[in-house]
Amino acid sequence: MTIEPKLTEEHKNKRKRFVYRIGNNIRKEDTMRALFSDEKMFDLDGIYNSQNQRIWVASRDEADEQGGIKIRQKFPEKVMVWLGACSKGVTPLVILGQGTVDHVEYIEKVLPIALKYGNDAFGKHWIFSTGWCETSHSSPNTKMVPG
Repeated sequence: MTIEPKLTEEHKNKRKRFVYRIGNNIRKEDTMRALFSDEKMFDLDGIYNSQNQRIWVASRDEADEQGGIKIRQKFPEKVMVWLGACSKGVTPLVILGQGTVDHVEYIEKVLPIALKYGNDAFGKHWIFSTGWCETSHSSPNTKMVPG
């Protein structure tokens, strides 16, 4: 079974328009001067998947002795990190902290790192891709392209 997000026709049309726009406006050599970036939220509890981590034992007591009980917080602490990658390497890791990140924190913490790395790697002319599609973020302040 494959689990996929449910896409509406509007989502599909926006994705198609994005692909056509990129295909018609960006040359292959431009992609070599692009800094791609994304952010990810991590649980500080670590990863535990009960479907993948099993213990084969004869009794519940034996399972408990071998670490069969995993204690997890109901609301675990989380941390968001940001990283950029390009044809020249990867940016320094930026730890953004707990919870969601607004455009002010993004501009203050991420953009200076991205700008320095992009300018050092490519000079004045390069592309910064945040990995944000137009359907997921609406703040015009975060959709900035340096260069």
